Amino acid sequence: MQAINLRLTVHYGLTIFLSAFLLFQVQPLIGKMILPWFGGSAAVWTTCMLFFQLVLLLGYFYSHWVVRYLSPSRQSLVHGALLLLSLALIPIAPSLDWKPLGAENPTLRILGLLTVSIGLPYFVLSTTGPLLQAWFARERFGLVPYRLFALSNFGSMLALLAYPIAVEPVFPTLWQSYLWSALYACFVAACGLLAWRGRTGEPIVLQTHEDGPAPRWNDKLLWAALAACPSILMVADTSYLTTNIAPIPMIWVAPLALYLLSFILAYERTGRYQRKVYLPLLVLGLSALAYLPTLGLNALPIYLAMGINLSAFFVACMVCHGELSRLQPHPSHLTGYYLMLSVGGVVGGFFVGVIAPYWFNSNYELSIAIVLTGLVAAITVIPRVAFSRPVWRRLSLAGSIVLLAGLGWLRIDDHLEETSGSDVTVRNFYGTLQVFHNVEGQYRSMYHGQITHGRQFTEPTKLDQPTTYYSTQGGVGKTLQVKLASGPARIGVIGLGVGTLAAYGRKGDYFRLYEIDPLVIDIAHHNFSYLSRTAANTEIVLGDARLQLEREPDQEFDVLVVDAFSGDSVPIHLLTYEAFAQYFRHLKPDGVLAVHITNRFLDLRPVVQTAAQHFNRDVLLVSSDGDPERLILRSNWALLSADAAFYNHPLLSGATPIVARPAFRPWTDDYSSIVSVMQ
Repeated sequence: MQAINLRLTVHYGLTIFLSAFLLFQVQPLIGKMILPWFGGSAAVWTTCMLFFQLVLLLGYFYSHWVVRYLSPSRQSLVHGALLLLSLALIPIAPSLDWKPLGAENPTLRILGLLTVSIGLPYFVLSTTGPLLQAWFARERFGLVPYRLFALSNFGSMLALLAYPIAVEPVFPTLWQSYLWSALYACFVAACGLLAWRGRTGEPIVLQTHEDGPAPRWNDKLLWAALAACPSILMVADTSYLTTNIAPIPMIWVAPLALYLLSFILAYERTGRYQRKVYLPLLVLGLSALAYLPTLGLNALPIYLAMGINLSAFFVACMVCHGELSRLQPHPSHLTGYYLMLSVGGVVGGFFVGVIAPYWFNSNYELSIAIVLTGLVAAITVIPRVAFSRPVWRRLSLAGSIVLLAGLGWLRIDDHLEETSGSDVTVRNFYGTLQVFHNVEGQYRSMYHGQITHGRQFTEPTKLDQPTTYYSTQGGVGKTLQVKLASGPARIGVIGLGVGTLAAYGRKGDYFRLYEIDPLVIDIAHHNFSYLSRTAANTEIVLGDARLQLEREPDQEFDVLVVDAFSGDSVPIHLLTYEAFAQYFRHLKPDGVLAVHITNRFLDLRPVVQTAAQHFNRDVLLVSSDGDPERLILRSNWALLSADAAFYNHPLLSGATPIVARPAFRPWTDDYSSIVSVMQ
């Protein structure tokens, strides 16, 4: 009997582990599949996360309903049918019919695409944790099933870490889909056996007052609030890290891993979370999270600032999840408990993914999350601590009020300061943009986070000077000077910025500018004058450049400029073989492709070099230093062309060849790896 019970426990544990692993493997997989269709924006991931949280909520609601209202035999029948039906939708692959046509709302389209592509398999996986824990509690009466929740989060964290390290660099996307689908079929078999086994079991009896009171609505609301705070904090802090500390690729892995680790520690064993340790650390952590954004970008070394930030974030997660673990109800109410945790996660995801981008003009989510976490922690802990004297309770309450007021004042003051002097502060799905004049009023700049996306002198005699990465000494500037010297030219530009490259245009030239963000177009027109002052004929195409180029007839460009990077993040879909094929289709035989590869964290030279080799083009690198007086920033441009005469021009005498990296695997739509180009 003991051996049978052990095998049964292992069966439940492995099935729950596999379901959690598959949940967190499919998220980056499907996200990577659809990322090229929506401009490569980081907001695509945020919207995907919202979808996963919504489906998770539906899965938890289903589990709660099944356990509460169906007999074991009907539970077995319904869930078994659902498992079999979900097999019809594998292998997973997004339909090409969902590719965006232009400037439609990306949030709604992404949610619809994910629903029809992976909605049912993901829904089935999302039901597994609470449903199987409830079945386990029914079969192994007297054993607390909550440690299986820790095992579930361990599977999630393992999948999260494995994808960028062991899956993405090794397997093409199509193979990833097949491997995931094969593992999903194994999961269906394992879960189906448990469903069949449980068909003759006894119904779970709801907890009686003899065992303790059933959870009240205020208890359920507290569960949801404790789950919502880390959810909001995780996404908001990830955005802060990438925008204001270091836009390091895959930095989102760190907060999400810590978020899952806090779940594991809180639920794996009682005693991991101790109030006397974590509550003082929470006061310090929330203060640090509130204070860090008030510092200048270079006030602290990057890794020290990241270390403080992530440590404070982990403490906040531990307090919220530790208190949730303390509030575990009797196993008879397990599915309702997980349902409210899911409600909290969805509320947090909806706030960050939908409300914030369309209602706020800047990034206020982190500030709200900091204050909200402190408030919910105080509401949870103070009434449940047995103070030796009433005065200590009153002092704790007063101290909490003072702390929350201080955190709120610090964040409000910082937001007022960061927007003071701003000509424009706007935000949408693609991020937050700001326009500033410098202190002396000599020039204005457009920023996306901490990254400069364009500058222009305000002095009338300097209005037409190309600045930042587009100066006459940079790679794209030299290319345009060479090509425009031969007569009227057709120029394509992927990534508008403030329209700086239009300064090179003369009468008879044609500039076709592709831009995905309508706010960038508005700012370029109303806050900068490059577009209005150019003598060239200009046309702006709204939408993802690659999708637009795929639909357009050959444009016969003399020069095509690829400069659509958002900060230091990389739109991978613009650097694959398939993307380069479109670029060369739209270039004249002697045309030049200029790719901006300036990046602090990634070495994109092998990506461009392998593409040039594949398409039989020569490639040279033009690097230029910055010149603050002339508003010129350091830049690296890769120039690809089949025209040998172009490379022999005196202006390109300082260009250097890009040496091939041995064994570098080329990027395609089916394969790419950020790890392979990290510096």
